[in-house]
Amino acid sequence: MSATAAPLVAVYADESCLGNGREGSNPGGAGVLVEYARADGAIVRRDVWISEPATTNNRMALRSVIEAFRAIAHKGSTFRVVFTTDSRYIVDGMTQWVHDWARRDWKRKSGPIENLALWQEAVAAVNGHAVDWRWVRGHAGHAQNEYANHLAITAATEQTTSPALVESGYATWASRVSSTTSKMRLEPFPDPSAFKPAPRLPGVGAGRP
Repeated sequence: MSATAAPLVAVYADESCLGNGREGSNPGGAGVLVEYARADGAIVRRDVWISEPATTNNRMALRSVIEAFRAIAHKGSTFRVVFTTDSRYIVDGMTQWVHDWARRDWKRKSGPIENLALWQEAVAAVNGHAVDWRWVRGHAGHAQNEYANHLAITAATEQTTSPALVESGYATWASRVSSTTSKMRLEPFPDPSAFKPAPRLPGVGAGRP
């Protein structure tokens, strides 16, 4: 099946680094909520999260991409993926920067590429899928993004990693936070007719460390 005709999956990802930019070991986490629609229209949700003991926000943003696509790849299929994040670093990187870097043999004019190995790992994980990269403002009441942020902060704080995709705790979390805020809104499952895939990502053979 071609990627453009593949089943649709919605991914919401966020990252956290406790004390980002501070000297010393800064624990971080990345959280991912995956949604897909069953034949009867019911939405199924799954979670995946990872942690690192000493990291940065940008590294964890890249790890959120890597872990999300590794997790859905366990199903052995190609998907159309609407990937929603509040990280411009990811959206701009995946839709613009990596193409320029690849044309220069994974180099840039201004010097070394920060987190090059992770960028290439992320590109390799994404390749084969059609992806619509979408940016959302963080901490603005977007329920799925807020939940991914909750997963990331919890992973960073507790230094835990999920074994793979696990049954989502979204419903329990949502019922808890709904009692404290009325601004949270659940985004509907993406409309397949509105899916706009980004250009296919480059290969990562040349310039790979």
